[in-house]
Amino acid sequence: MEKHLYDSGLIGNCAYIAHVQKNTNISWLCMPRFDSDFLFGGMLDKEKGGEFTVLPESGKFESVQAYLENTNILETIVQSGVDQYKVTDFAPRFKNFDRYYRPLMLIRKIQPISGSPRIRIKCQPTADRGNVKLKGSLGSNHIQFIGHDQEVRLTTNASLSYILEEKSFVLQRPIYLVFTYGRPLEAPIETTAEQFLQSTTDYWHSWIKTTSISNFHQRLVLRSALILKIHQFEDTGAIIAASTTSLPESPGSTRNWDYRYCWIRDSYYTLTSFNSVGHFEELEKYFDFIQNLPTILDNRYQPLYSVTGEWLLSEEISELDGYQGNKPVRFGNQAYTHVQNDLYGQVLVSLLPLYNDLRFTAKERSYSEPMIMNLLNKIEETMDEKDAGLWEFRNLAQQHCYTFLFHWAGASAAIKIADRLKNDEMRKKAVALQQAAIQKIEACYLPDRKAYAQAIGGTHMDASTLQLITMGYFGKDIERANNHLKALESELLAKDYLFYRYKHMDDFGMPETTFLICAFWYIEALACVNRVDEAVEGFETLTKYCNHLQLFSEDVDQKTGSQWGNFPQAYSHVGLMNAAFRIGRKLDRPNFL
Repeated sequence: MEKHLYDSGLIGNCAYIAHVQKNTNISWLCMPRFDSDFLFGGMLDKEKGGEFTVLPESGKFESVQAYLENTNILETIVQSGVDQYKVTDFAPRFKNFDRYYRPLMLIRKIQPISGSPRIRIKCQPTADRGNVKLKGSLGSNHIQFIGHDQEVRLTTNASLSYILEEKSFVLQRPIYLVFTYGRPLEAPIETTAEQFLQSTTDYWHSWIKTTSISNFHQRLVLRSALILKIHQFEDTGAIIAASTTSLPESPGSTRNWDYRYCWIRDSYYTLTSFNSVGHFEELEKYFDFIQNLPTILDNRYQPLYSVTGEWLLSEEISELDGYQGNKPVRFGNQAYTHVQNDLYGQVLVSLLPLYNDLRFTAKERSYSEPMIMNLLNKIEETMDEKDAGLWEFRNLAQQHCYTFLFHWAGASAAIKIADRLKNDEMRKKAVALQQAAIQKIEACYLPDRKAYAQAIGGTHMDASTLQLITMGYFGKDIERANNHLKALESELLAKDYLFYRYKHMDDFGMPETTFLICAFWYIEALACVNRVDEAVEGFETLTKYCNHLQLFSEDVDQKTGSQWGNFPQAYSHVGLMNAAFRIGRKLDRPNFL
């Protein structure tokens, strides 16, 4: 079986994310924001994307890569004959002066392990989407790269000449490469790097210890939580769908999208996962983001925004070669123009813990009351409106069952919020909307299949309706839920518990790959209908579709087992965490829904 795996890991500090390949190359790094131009973009173009590698002189080597346990610190061990060395990559993050220190600084520690490694360091950053190669200029203990509007530096205790001239040299002692954007490192190199490494290690260990999870596949859940954490842009609270752009959903499909933005829907799922492991800091930050979003047209939210809340995300096509030659390469995302009405309910469900969890004080939540009423008004206004749905059909507007599910879920959450606030007007509106949403969902029912269709008037099955089961729409009616599940299985289930989103033609033809979050939704649904043994088997089967660092892509080709789509995909890790949470609860409490 051909099994292509994305061969990179991530480091990040909630200000930036970098991809580090097994060959030590920084293949993707955008600064100063997740959605900025790339400084290193070899993932999308080996020539124009620049390079940042630490490789043996011979060019022949083997490497293994692993995270330092319970951290986002990545270690790559390179073996060339008898010579061996380790590259430790990390993004500094720790508490300093009562706030988090998260500089635009990437630190690489290179240390010999055995033999006399002879290495060559290449650092070739770019600008203007690869059209400009930044020129290195010698400083006292640094190389300054000319040609960018911000200062880009590499500060090091290694020979600057060897790096500039790309000459090999013997690695006799640990050396440090401190790559900075904007403010440079103006402190002792060795002691500062070591202090930052220890403080960052301590931060991640402390963060992990505050999680609350079951023993069911705990290591996978912890890795997913760590990865999701660095997808939040802490400055504003926005949470991005993925750190990459234009990694194709399947080869030659042209389904290549820029996911470096904050989808309100994706954020809801991510926050659900954080809530399930007892983390609330991310929700509080995200609530600040939501409060400040612009509503340009008719007081509507867009499906997605930039990490700073910008609404105009015009889609442009670049001349870059693309991942494995897959074009187009897109920057920006036209989906910002879509009508996707499920998002109002998702915001309401996201806010519910602020009211239901007594760890939040009244003062922390009271000012959101007008916002909740506005969200309910938007559900009311859009109840009969066709939309693009969560799969973002570009030329197909329908009354989607999934949209009505979140109208129902949002209204249900608002009822609980209204009870907390003792707001009778809010409660009355929420109850009415809850009932209206139920009528719409039932209009999607197909009696002959005992299942719910993708949309009113349609007959297509859609994996998003698995959420009818996992979100409790059927209550304790297991038979009704299982009937719906069986209909979805008959049409959308692939081998190894993989699951298609849908199987009908869309704007780009027939879908070729399965969607991992749908597979995890399926696993969660199995647990909900008390098919727990299948759920456990399915979960453990799906876990083989990760890369060497337990990172999951967006899509999987069921024929080859290969990973596709933007990577790693927050959706997929969210699905894993929620499925593990559900199975863990079921194993502990068989009657838990």
